[in-house]
Amino acid sequence: MTQNIALDQEWVPSACTLPTPEQPLRVAELDALFAEAVQALSRPERTRLRLELVFTPDIAARAAELMARENGCCSFFTFTLTISDGSLALVVGVPPEQTEVLDALQARVGAAASA
Repeated sequence: MTQNIALDQEWVPSACTLPTPEQPLRVAELDALFAEAVQALSRPERTRLRLELVFTPDIAARAAELMARENGCCSFFTFTLTISDGSLALVVGVPPEQTEVLDALQARVGAAASA
């Protein structure tokens, strides 16, 4: 368990204002959403990550609520949740100086989705 917490702390961007004790809990929430909902991911641009999610009202609401909270502590992220033609997509954007954070997020999404 200690090893997972250490890895979680390394993933959290230094710009994050979420109190340190809460960071592993948020990472666990993100991992759970990724594991349950991500069907595909792509990187259309260096600064954007696109996640195709399972299309349900519950997943849409959960993703929206979690991304709103995440934006509150990591305000450099932009999140766009799109519902269209029976599909649900989440696009995560970062400024160019934060691409390493997006790289880490992509690796985390990939690991959680394949678990």
